This record gives sequence, C-alpha cells and structure tokens, in this order.
Amino acid sequence: MLIPLDYLVYKYKINFKGVIHIGAHECEEIYNYEKYLNRDKILWVEGLTHKVEECKQRYPGILIENCVVSDKIENVKFNVSNNGQSSSFLEFGLHTTYHPHVYYTHSFQVETNTMNNILKQYQHIPFNFLNLDIQGTELKVLKGMDQYFNQIDYVYTEVNSDYVYKDCNLINEIDDYLKSFNLERVETYFTDYKWGDAFYKKVN
Repeated sequence: MLIPLDYLVYKYKINFKGVIHIGAHECEEIYNYEKYLNRDKILWVEGLTHKVEECKQRYPGILIENCVVSDKIENVKFNVSNNGQSSSFLEFGLHTTYHPHVYYTHSFQVETNTMNNILKQYQHIPFNFLNLDIQGTELKVLKGMDQYFNQIDYVYTEVNSDYVYKDCNLINEIDDYLKSFNLERVETYFTDYKWGDAFYKKVN
C-alpha cells in the first residue's frame, strides 16, 4: 500500500468491521489489518491457485477465495507475469514501457465470478473496508459488487492515470462510479509510472 494504512486509520478514524482484499498475492498486508481486527473478519480473493495455497499454509485460518473476479461471469485469458504481482486478464499497455523487466510468462483460461456472488456466503461479516489491487480491472470488480456498497465505508484501490494496461479503467472513471455510492476520493498517491493508489471515504 503506497498510502500507509496506519496513517489512514489515524487521519480518518477508520472503524474496521470487516475487510475485503481483492488481489491477495501473498497476503502482504495481513499484519497491518490484524492490528485492527481478527483474521476471521478479513476476506482475501486471489486468482492464482499456487498463491492461494501458499497463503493458506503460511496463515492458518485465513478466509481466501481462489477466483478471478469481474463484473460478469465469462471465460477470459488470465495472463501470469514473471513477478506475479502484475498478472491480469488485460494485456500490458504502458506497463511494458515503464517496467520492461516484467513480462507475461504464460496464460490460462478461467471463468470469472462476481463479488455479488462470492459475498453471499459471507453475509455474517459486516464488511466495510474494500481494498483492490487487481491491475487495471478495478471498475469491473466494483460494478460486480454493487449490491454491497450500502455497507462499504472505505475503498482503497490501485488507480491509473493512463493506459498502463490496455483498456484499463482510469482514475476519473472510478471517481465517477464510486461517487454514485457517496464515496469520495480523499487521498491519492501516484508514482512516476502513471499508476498509484487512491483512498475513498463515504460522505453523508
């Protein structure tokens, strides 16, 4: 997270009830979250099966779903990068220019799911904090969980100001969509590579 979680908690008085983290990778943020809530209130979502298995072994008792999420159910080609973190079902755009050492090694076909479907089995957890780290498909995932935005108070997401991935969503599109749920961008941090992180907070 380019914007430290502790800073956001202090500045915005975040009260965690449950966390959804989409794009788990290796659950690097788990100890940051566990300062504020128990492990069984954090749901991780990850598209790479071997990463899911590694996380289950490393962090006993975690809640983690192995799936690629989007705005609808469809078959897509998921591209796996040599660093793992840049994997996406979008093709590289400016990413290749800015990070030439990162490349796709292989791909596989997978059926996507939506968070609206996945969250049906977790209705006992009052999730109110959403973190997206999913390489250009953020808006698709957001549109696929519209049924749950009445309970989301905070969204932390990776954002792009240009087409780092081909046909990726740009930050103004995410701004406009989240604004319809009274979520307003209050923090932004951009790198020199046209991508960064943004934090949205629900306003009355």
